[in-house]
Formats: sequence, structure tokens, C-alpha cells
Amino acid sequence: MPTGPPPAPIVQRLTIRYAKRGRMRFASHRDVARAIERGVRKAGVPVAYSAGFSPHPRISYSGGAPTGSASEAEYLELSLTRRCEPADLGRSLDAALPDGIDVIDVVEAEGKSAGLQLEAAQWEVALPGVTAATARLAADAFLAESSVVVERLTSKGMRRLDARAAVISLAVADEPAGSHGDHGAGAGRHVGTDPVGACAIIRMVVQQMTPAVRPDDILTALGQFTALAPAAPVFAAPPVVTRLWQGPLDSEVVAQAVDASKADAEIAIATAATDQAVATTTAAGLTAAGPTAAGPIAEPASTQGLVSNQAVHLAAGSADQAPVAQARANEQLSRGERAEVADLRAREPNGRDCPNARNRATESTAGTK
Repeated sequence: MPTGPPPAPIVQRLTIRYAKRGRMRFASHRDVARAIERGVRKAGVPVAYSAGFSPHPRISYSGGAPTGSASEAEYLELSLTRRCEPADLGRSLDAALPDGIDVIDVVEAEGKSAGLQLEAAQWEVALPGVTAATARLAADAFLAESSVVVERLTSKGMRRLDARAAVISLAVADEPAGSHGDHGAGAGRHVGTDPVGACAIIRMVVQQMTPAVRPDDILTALGQFTALAPAAPVFAAPPVVTRLWQGPLDSEVVAQAVDASKADAEIAIATAATDQAVATTTAAGLTAAGPTAAGPIAEPASTQGLVSNQAVHLAAGSADQAPVAQARANEQLSRGERAEVADLRAREPNGRDCPNARNRATESTAGTK
């Protein structure tokens, strides 16, 4: 049993909402936790510690975003040994945290635990190089299905997930990406018909399930109906995923998203009925006029040559500053200048040192100087 006085009792619990932005979206959950612990010590927060041989700060995290995803709604609970003003603690902690981890709100938790009901989350996915029309085709086909099964490779092998069962609502936005803040590579792009400059924005409300369905699983499911890869993949950045909100299923955010999704579905049904009526009228007119010399109808250019994405790979930087060809990680490191004289290895073909070979290498090097 460890000796010494027991840890100080907990007198206050605070629930902190923070954001993970910019390059910090590539940090893992453990890296973010270590950064927050350093910030707590730097800010002088009277955090409580556990008992035992290895005391650790009492900080609990709820519903962390996957690595590679930005988030505007991350939550943690902080246990304190001395009462503090939530607003003052939030300002001091935000100043001590690194860039990309921003404290948004601090409230006092009620009872022994905050008991956050994180039953659903709203996600925004920016697809640079994909037009809104192409994204709507995939969204309408996805919502029309009752079950869409995708596969994901995990540490326990390949798992099959029903992506459709977890989606409460899904819609393609009309406004540009980044309208809710600086969320990543989609900021500054526009929703249009140009396949190079366009950036489709998909917003979805996903229910927490076991196993969890991630946004990249839903993108894979959408790719089964219409390819969502950019028409010009050399100039376009990979998709950027941002969590905008998470909370209970009976919240106002979920209700508004469901209502918006129903309205979009009604518009899509009305548009499809109108198109069907126009097509029927046109076909009847062509039949009455007789055969024509017109050739087959060409497939839209926005859907030609597109390849389905099996996984979402996020890259640093914005879509506006995306390089023409993404360099490898080892090629981005600084390198020394190449020597003018090639290195003459004094070794035999079998790898053993050879005195004669060393002498020949020394003479050759001296002759070149």
C-alpha cells in the first residue's frame, strides 16, 4: 500500500467544451490528452489527482473525434480540489493550450458526474473538386435505401457495418464550406458546377452505435451509388471532415436537421416527378415524329472518369493551397547537399572488408582532388 497523505478531495467538477482545429486534427486522442494535461499544469489549475503509486490528473474525455477529423464539439470533465470561476479558468486554460486546441465554453457540472448524453453528432464533410449535383445524386440514392453495408479493416479483421442505419439525416448544403468557421481545406471554396473549383458540402447527423459508424464509412457508402472522387484529383485536396455538434437525440439540432432532410427529400421527389413527366412528353413527341439521326445521350461530364474512394485520407493545408503533387513525408524533410565525388565503398561483393579495395578507393579519391 502506498504511504503518505491521501489525495485532496474533489470539491468541484467542470465540463469544458473545446475545439480541435487546423493541424491539430491530425493529433491522436492521446496526444491531445497530453497537451491538455500540460496546459492544466501550466495554467495552475488545482486539478485533483487519483490515489495509488502513480497518481494521474482526474480528467475524463467523452466522445473524442477520430484522428484526422476536426471538431467544434469536444468535451472533457475536470475535477478540482478548489472552487474556481468557470469563465476565469477557461481563459487561463485557453491561453496555456497550444494553437489548434481552443476552449469554447466552461460550465459547472451537476452532481457527481456530468452525465453527458452524447447520443448523436452532426458532421460536415467538404469534398473539394466534387460538384453539388454529383453529391446530391449520391445522397438521394443513399437515403432511398433501407440498408447500405460497408466494410472496414480493423485490428480484429474486416468488419461489416450498416452505414444507413446510423444516419438520421443527410443533406447537401448550398452555402460554401467554412461558413461555420475555419474548418479546414474546404474554406473559401464555392459550391458550383465547375468540377475543379467546386466543393460539395455534405452535412449529416449520425447516431452513436456499436460498432461506431464514422463519416468515412458513410462516404464509402455514398461512393457505391455515385463516385465522389474529384474530377481533377491532381489539383483537388482530400475531403475534410469536421464535427459541428454532439449531444442527445431529442435536441433541437437533431430536429432541425431532420426537418431540413425531409424538405430536401420532398423537393427531390417533386423534381424527379417533373423530370419524369418531361421525359414522357418528349418520348411521345419523338415517337410521333419518327426516328431521328440524333445519337445517344452523352453521360454528364461531372460523372465521367470518377473513381470511388475506399477510405478518406486527410492532408494538411487548405484546398486553395494544395500542392500540384503531394510530396512524400521523407521528401519534405531537409536534405544535405550531394557530394560531387561518389562514395566508393571499400567492400567486396559479399560485404566483407577488403584491404586492397580500401587502398584502391583511397587512391581513386585522392586522384580526383
